[in-house]
Amino acid sequence: MVVVMRPHAGEPAIEDVIERLNGYGFDVHRSSGVNQTVLGAIGVKPDFDVRHIQVLEGVADVYRVTSPYKFASRSWKKNDTLIDVAGRSIGGDTLTVIAGPCSVEDEEQMEATAAHVAAHGATLLRGGAFKPRTSPYSFQGLGEEGLRLLRAAGDRHDLGVITEVMDIAKIDLIHQYTDIFQVGARNMQNFDLLKELGHAGKPVFLKRGASATIEEWLMAAEYLIAHGNPDVILCERGIRTFETATRNTLDLSSIPVVKQKSHLPIFADPSHGTGRRDAVLPMARAAVAAGADGLMVEVHPNPPAAKSDGPQSLLFDQFVQLMTHVRAIAEVVGRNVAPAHVSA
Repeated sequence: MVVVMRPHAGEPAIEDVIERLNGYGFDVHRSSGVNQTVLGAIGVKPDFDVRHIQVLEGVADVYRVTSPYKFASRSWKKNDTLIDVAGRSIGGDTLTVIAGPCSVEDEEQMEATAAHVAAHGATLLRGGAFKPRTSPYSFQGLGEEGLRLLRAAGDRHDLGVITEVMDIAKIDLIHQYTDIFQVGARNMQNFDLLKELGHAGKPVFLKRGASATIEEWLMAAEYLIAHGNPDVILCERGIRTFETATRNTLDLSSIPVVKQKSHLPIFADPSHGTGRRDAVLPMARAAVAAGADGLMVEVHPNPPAAKSDGPQSLLFDQFVQLMTHVRAIAEVVGRNVAPAHVSA
């Protein structure tokens, strides 16, 4: 249930409404703007008569929220959420591009990639230090050394960094190096991890699970917000279907659907969504046209030699082409992209 207070409602009236809601058994979360306060009342009470609250002093209106996710819903927050990361805004009119290799492999690889993607308009550098791999014999990442290399490359080229966290025990370590915690598809419903990241104090990039519905995905975001972290970024990275021609089926229809249901920014990951570098560029263009707030793409200086996901990683010249096309489409849909610093 959402309680909208009248503009300039006094603090005593607001406190009285909160006390009444608590008395009826609701947990209350407060969101205050410049002139108006909105209260989110959390609790399963299908027979509750909202008139008990509507008649209180200072109350403008009361809305029942039918979706199981409250804080991630547009009913809770009408305006799009803007998230500050390393001095840059995610959401709104900005189209953010995250680029980098699947895995951090060595200093030379990270330096070359960071320099290239920064020069052509990416503002965040990705790279896995701890890698969830289907096979236990595949490259598992460099661990803390990988985190150090990622952070150093990002700092040298004025890029924020994002890396995946898979384990509650690694949160404090990764916190020292990253600007954004990434939760991968395999951990989207790792609720203990989500609860802890709710207290982590940094934004969370939440990828959609391979078999997750949009509602389940938003419920996972709800865990983060309900436990104290409002800075959640959603990422459509493809779902599992009967199709075998691509690694996953990139569900671009989820972008406008999520935009209608939620205020949270949403990105697309066409690298994991397709698993083929020849499909990344057209799907990236389509994602921007569909309304995505950003893209995450894999880029590697030598994809055939990559220790993970080489076939879906862009060559350097392909990334330049992607950014050129993305800028053109972003302009059409009213988005701003960071400028390139060198001639393409």
